Amino acid sequence: MNLHVAILQIDITYGDPVKNQNYIEWKMGQTEALQDIDVVVMPELWNTGYDLTRLDEIADPLGENSQQFLSQLAKRYSVNIVGGSVAKIEKGKATNTMYVFNKNGELQLEYSKAHLFQLMDEHKYLSAGSDKSHFDIEGYPSSGFICYDIRFPEWMRTHTINGSEILFVVAQWPTPRIDHWRSLLISRAIENQCYVVACNRVGSDPKNSFGGHSIIVNPWGEVITEAGDQEMILEAELDMSIVEGIRTQIPIFQDRRTDLYE
Repeated sequence: MNLHVAILQIDITYGDPVKNQNYIEWKMGQTEALQDIDVVVMPELWNTGYDLTRLDEIADPLGENSQQFLSQLAKRYSVNIVGGSVAKIEKGKATNTMYVFNKNGELQLEYSKAHLFQLMDEHKYLSAGSDKSHFDIEGYPSSGFICYDIRFPEWMRTHTINGSEILFVVAQWPTPRIDHWRSLLISRAIENQCYVVACNRVGSDPKNSFGGHSIIVNPWGEVITEAGDQEMILEAELDMSIVEGIRTQIPIFQDRRTDLYE
């Protein structure tokens, strides 16, 4: 089966959850042929941006509003949604949390970012998650990751050794390191023999500019499609039948020497 994926590469308004939610709802409504799309992917922290100092005011309590919003979108358009991530607050602690919903609006995953990026002060305002991020999309085992997570190949391998065939990545990756973004994602696809579907935002906030270049990479490390640095909806078909063949041809998972990896 082919899986039709759409990435919402959009700008995000700093510190304005209502405006951002309204914009995503409008953007979904503008997406032509949405009925033919299986999965929609959104960027990291689409509700607040990196307005971290005000998370106690603007983060979503228990994530309830974000979950309701994404569930309704999934049901309305009958589409799986990898809902980027949102700033969630619970018991006074804020997390950077991804939600995934299936076409029926049912929650499939709640994953909080495991690796906090000190260069953007995440460690000062966010609590790190510790759960894995396995879920299924149309029967295909998948995993979700948030931005800085991709610099930790062992974290992503932890998921692919348990069967994940698609790695969904959501980000607010700054422009000065956009070459790292591309190289890391291509490497993660090659070394894990899987698809990588990665959504980055564009635009800027008071401290950063963000480079876009959302990208879809196949299990050979070939770039299927890639955006530039402006808003756009990036689409591609994933031929899921090739994953098993590639993993059989070069059996890296069988050839691992776990006795050496202490």
